[in-house]
Amino acid sequence: MIFLLDKPTGMSSHLALQKAKRLFQATKAGHTGSLDPLATGMLPLCFGEATKFSRFLFDADKCYVVTIRLGVTTTTGDSEGEVLETKPVPALTLDDYNDMLARFHGPQLQIPPMFSALKHQGKPLYQLARQGKVVERASREINIKRCVLEGVEHKEDGTFLTLTIECSKGTYIRTLTEDMGHYLRCGAHVVALRRLWVEAFQSYPMMTLAALETLPLVQRTQHLLPIKTVLSYLLPVIELSVEQAFCLMRGQIVQYVAGAIEGWVTLVTLAGEFLGVGELCTDGRLIPKRLIQQV
Repeated sequence: MIFLLDKPTGMSSHLALQKAKRLFQATKAGHTGSLDPLATGMLPLCFGEATKFSRFLFDADKCYVVTIRLGVTTTTGDSEGEVLETKPVPALTLDDYNDMLARFHGPQLQIPPMFSALKHQGKPLYQLARQGKVVERASREINIKRCVLEGVEHKEDGTFLTLTIECSKGTYIRTLTEDMGHYLRCGAHVVALRRLWVEAFQSYPMMTLAALETLPLVQRTQHLLPIKTVLSYLLPVIELSVEQAFCLMRGQIVQYVAGAIEGWVTLVTLAGEFLGVGELCTDGRLIPKRLIQQV
């Protein structure tokens, strides 16, 4: 099952997961892509058998609304870091901002920040960054699918932009913000970040930990979503006969004719029972990959 947490600011994703795990009295739990402590918003949490399928949510597109301050760069790319440099913000027009948005729209390469949970030789990068160390990071392919300027504010303490960004997996909004600041020749950092949705959950409501705590356990579980609902949105659905399901659930490869479908698929019986996910090969072999435990 999956719970859509509205993560509060100032809390790590790991701590939020542990609090939710306790409230649901779950034995197994995992999140599907962390949010920075500064950030708020949608953090899908997987419980029980759903943890086997969290990787597919890692791969999902995401949407954020971010407020960035121009003219100031920090060690972390957000307001939690120490100020590195302050520059005057040039007189920017709407055309300048639109040119920037066009520059960062679409597929591109991005170098992950040092202050991230990615690992180098077994150690999280943020631990190395806190020691003042910088290591080489390989660039990643990302895709900014939509980037809209929602507003510009000129305040006593600086110029602030608010953007809505839809992006592919692996996109670091802090890094994107820093790159935008470099493009505008003044630097920038994130001051507020909220994840609006993760693909497959656009139409589902989130719930805060505070609201969850007010409910008895039986009512909390009513806010859990079945993993089948999510995977059937993200992956093609393959319906299996009784014989095929019997073989697959025992780890056997079966033959399946599915036309143009290939790759990862959601496995269900003709009666609609969710079995897990498999891989459909071009030669018709259907290979079981992640299956739920049968009771």
